[in-house]
Amino acid sequence: MKYELVCGLETHVELSTKTKIFCGCRSHFGSEPNTNCCPICIGLPGTLPKLNKEVVRYAIMAGLATHCEINLISKMDRKNYVYPDLPKAYQISQYDLPLCKNGYVELESGKKIRINRIHIEEDAGKLVHKGQDVLIDYNRGGVPLIEIVTHPDISSSDEAKEYIEKLQSIMRYIDVSDCKMQEGSMRCDVNISVRHEGETKLGVRTEIKNMNSITFITKAIDYETERQIDAIQSGGEIYQETLRYSEETNSTESMRNKENANDYRYFGEPDLITIKTNKEDLEKYKTQLPEFADGRCKRYVNDYDISKSDAKLLVKYKKVSDFFEKSIKGIDKPKTVSNLILGVIFRYIENESDKQEFNIKVLPEDLNKLVLLMQENKININLAKKALGQMMETGKKVSEVIPDDYLQEISGEEIKEICKKVIKSNDSAVKDYLSGKDKALKFLLGQVMKETKGKADAKFIEKILAGEIKNA
Repeated sequence: MKYELVCGLETHVELSTKTKIFCGCRSHFGSEPNTNCCPICIGLPGTLPKLNKEVVRYAIMAGLATHCEINLISKMDRKNYVYPDLPKAYQISQYDLPLCKNGYVELESGKKIRINRIHIEEDAGKLVHKGQDVLIDYNRGGVPLIEIVTHPDISSSDEAKEYIEKLQSIMRYIDVSDCKMQEGSMRCDVNISVRHEGETKLGVRTEIKNMNSITFITKAIDYETERQIDAIQSGGEIYQETLRYSEETNSTESMRNKENANDYRYFGEPDLITIKTNKEDLEKYKTQLPEFADGRCKRYVNDYDISKSDAKLLVKYKKVSDFFEKSIKGIDKPKTVSNLILGVIFRYIENESDKQEFNIKVLPEDLNKLVLLMQENKININLAKKALGQMMETGKKVSEVIPDDYLQEISGEEIKEICKKVIKSNDSAVKDYLSGKDKALKFLLGQVMKETKGKADAKFIEKILAGEIKNA
């Protein structure tokens, strides 16, 4: 009998506010340990939290971007547990009245992964293991999080991968988080169970904690699915427990028994007031939602004749897509701009993080000027690529890498005159072309390229040659 995977994800997204959720400390990654914290962060007696209003706005934007309903009345709760990185012995989170509920993220197949809830909470500190010692860095404590909890709608590791990538893209497009998994600003808890194919009853689930790599999430799902199936088929039993995933062995191992909600003894946070959102603000936030990656991708394919694979690469990184949008103003063939970005600029950007940041020396206005020169047949594609490479390396403008006097040598009118001259002096090649020998046109093209020293656009020359021969 076949088994099927039933999977749900709890995704923690660190919000990119300037300050923390309950105090004025910087919310910044990479600082020296315990330099971005205060008595509120480390839970000293007598301190009182004050909710950062921007955190609420970011969470609502995330909810609207994922088709959620927004609760106009919400509140904060205490989630009680003891761990060294949580000095208060409780986490301020949300329980029964989260900000957002009942949303979804749609996959390419059309399947909707339903979102049960999105709530705000504070992050805990970080344990640093050094040999036999365990050190605590409280810089991360109090950094604002949203937790995005799905229903158990995911049926394969591929679906999990696509869901996470789409969620990551959405959060980046609304600019609430950089979602850098390698820095921990996006982490997933993966809930997994298996059941006989066609059954509706859920099996006993395990939870793999704190996954911060899409690659390892897919491997962990595949491994844990097979482990549970093998255990059931061998007459064993699945226990509800919390697991960790080992990258070295590609396996899961038990950390502790899985807690239930009542283990955390939730109750309303007495030090914070009720969160109220009005409909006017919601309407304002809706107008601030951007065109997302899926919409841009479809538009690039349909309107600009860009291949789907190239369009996906452009929209994967919002700053790249924004750069493309600014670069194509007045351009007849935006596909040319896409080719230069993906074919030249991307060669100078080594990793995903740098593509996400997209801090390059070329401005979109400069790329636009370069492509306009191609459009006006003043330079060819090879020269454009070479010039763009120089611009990427040096930060120079188009006029600095392609001087005006250079462009004047290869104007469209002069190319036409050269074409006429080559046609007149190569009568036999012209006759061969008229008799159906296409190679003859390539020969004539080569003669023109020699005259222009390779500076003119080959396709433009071919068009001129064919037209002049036809009209002769």
